[in-house]
Amino acid sequence: MMISASATIHPSSVIEEGARIGENVSIGPFCLVGSKVVLESGVVLKSHVAVTGRTSIGSHTTVFQGAVLGGEPQNVNYKGEETDLTIGANCTIREGVTMHTGMPDAGGRTTVGERSMFLACSHVAHDCHIGSDVILSNNVMLGGHVVVGDRVIMGGGAAVHQFCRIGHHAFIGGLAACSLDVIPFGMLNGNPGVLGGLNVIGMARAGMSKAEIHTVRRVFKKIFHGDGTIQNNMADVRDEYGSVAILADIFEFIGADSHRGLASAAKEKRA
Repeated sequence: MMISASATIHPSSVIEEGARIGENVSIGPFCLVGSKVVLESGVVLKSHVAVTGRTSIGSHTTVFQGAVLGGEPQNVNYKGEETDLTIGANCTIREGVTMHTGMPDAGGRTTVGERSMFLACSHVAHDCHIGSDVILSNNVMLGGHVVVGDRVIMGGGAAVHQFCRIGHHAFIGGLAACSLDVIPFGMLNGNPGVLGGLNVIGMARAGMSKAEIHTVRRVFKKIFHGDGTIQNNMADVRDEYGSVAILADIFEFIGADSHRGLASAAKEKRA
């Protein structure tokens, strides 16, 4: 066991032999820290937190009451193998959040970036890969193998099907059912989820100019509201806008392999 002299640990908590506890870590009452857990400097476990499995929590991340991090995957094929959960620095993990380690046949690792916020009772399943500056609101549910880009925001109660990809700066509305991939900057709402437009507020917060935003909106309409398929429409648009750097991620996302297919927009009614 490696426990820094500057760490403070409530006497009611259990720290298993082999755990590594960094400088200025604070562990409140009735917590469990497993033998293969690493808590980097400044981590705070408020109380009644269970951190198990081969889990690493980055510096200055705060975990609130009742969270369970590093639990075994909820997968019928899991046979007790040792797999990982890695959580980045400066995250906020609120009450009742659950995050599971990976499956050995899928890389064996669940990852969370930096400065992300997970509100009460949100769930990150096995083999998810979450970017930085992400917000999962209360009761958001991510199935296994979901990939979430940087600065994604998900509204309360949203559910994401396994193997979906959520592009950076996308917005998933409250109670939305996301069963298809959502492009970068996309905004998905409803059940079943429909791509209703672009996360313009998120684009502006990311520092995009009005001209850039208008360009992306123009291209979005051509791709998702055009007469052809999404792929054919993108091929046509790419000839015209291929040199626009801000669109590169969208083109790459649409062109990449997908387990689930792309979320599309509701077609406009024509007279």
